[in-house]
Amino acid sequence: MTCTNSVRSGLRPLSHLQHPREAIRHFTPNWFAATMGTGVLALALAQLPVESPGLRAVAEGLWLFNILLFVLFCGLYAARWLLFFDEARRIFGHSTVSMFFGTIPMGLATIINGFLLFGVPRWGEGVVQLAEVLWWLDVVMSLACGVLIPYLMFTRQEHSIDQMTAVWLLPVVAAEVAAASGGLLAPHLPDAHGQLVVLVTSYVLWAFSLPVAFSILTILLLRMALHKLPHESMAASSWLALGPIGTGALGMLLLGADAPAIFGANGLSGIGEIAAGLGLVAGITLWGFGLWWLLSALLITLRYLSEGIPLNLGWWGFTFPLGVYSLSTLKLATTLNLTFFSVFGSALVAALALLWLIVSKRTVQGAYRGELFVSPCIAGLTK
Repeated sequence: MTCTNSVRSGLRPLSHLQHPREAIRHFTPNWFAATMGTGVLALALAQLPVESPGLRAVAEGLWLFNILLFVLFCGLYAARWLLFFDEARRIFGHSTVSMFFGTIPMGLATIINGFLLFGVPRWGEGVVQLAEVLWWLDVVMSLACGVLIPYLMFTRQEHSIDQMTAVWLLPVVAAEVAAASGGLLAPHLPDAHGQLVVLVTSYVLWAFSLPVAFSILTILLLRMALHKLPHESMAASSWLALGPIGTGALGMLLLGADAPAIFGANGLSGIGEIAAGLGLVAGITLWGFGLWWLLSALLITLRYLSEGIPLNLGWWGFTFPLGVYSLSTLKLATTLNLTFFSVFGSALVAALALLWLIVSKRTVQGAYRGELFVSPCIAGLTK
């Protein structure tokens, strides 16, 4: 009888928490990684080289669901700051959880891209103004994450090379994601000068992010050579390195594609042609570098699978990096008209969809039981 009651207890909502309010108390920015993974899957499905109204409807449905998810997470995290302010501010001193602030603007970027991809055909060009406002908000948050979180690393937090993981990339890469979104937004703007402002700002965001991200990748390679792989709980972090590479390639391809028209409309035709060429060459080069990381991450993941990977929100790290690399592959397919990129990109999107289904199912199960509501910042405090 006791055993039966124990099993039933484990099936109750939030049964692993002492009180339902603990879900708010332990809510962290890590959850926004789910909006990144869901949003990028919606965008990738819509970019597949097949004409399928059903597939398009699924992609748009995922995007709408992602908006609801993002709003819910914003509400829960705001509630944590209102109800548990003293505990919530401990995040700034935590060397890992603080990095996930970068997931908030990156999750928002997928929604902004969706307004341009799904919203404009459904609701008209009026949606572009909303997308522009949200994009500038995203830019501000991305710049703040890219500077303030590293500043906390330098002044307040405790770090060591042997404990380093690719999560260091999260606050830095947010600006790069905003740059790629700017490449989508710019051609939709009605004013030529406004297009130029967004385009130039996007190039600045790209340069603000990529060199720093590559510096971190260099240290990460050294760390793994000297201290081997991180703990199994950080297994998905091996995929995070693919994020800035794939986003960097996608950003240069998107910005370069519209650079001739936008620069030309502002009396800078020569620069536009150069930007287009540089964008394509940089996109191909970064894509090749990403292929190395993709294969390495596959091998590392296979090793982790043989040892077992514990469930945590870090599993979403499998999705977004693969998603942006898929998008850059499909963009190369349309730019170069090469079948290889089209087939390979479609295969990557299929793998992404499968991963999303697996991670989503486990996340829903873990959230329902309350297992995933754990804030390392206050884990040692008595409840």
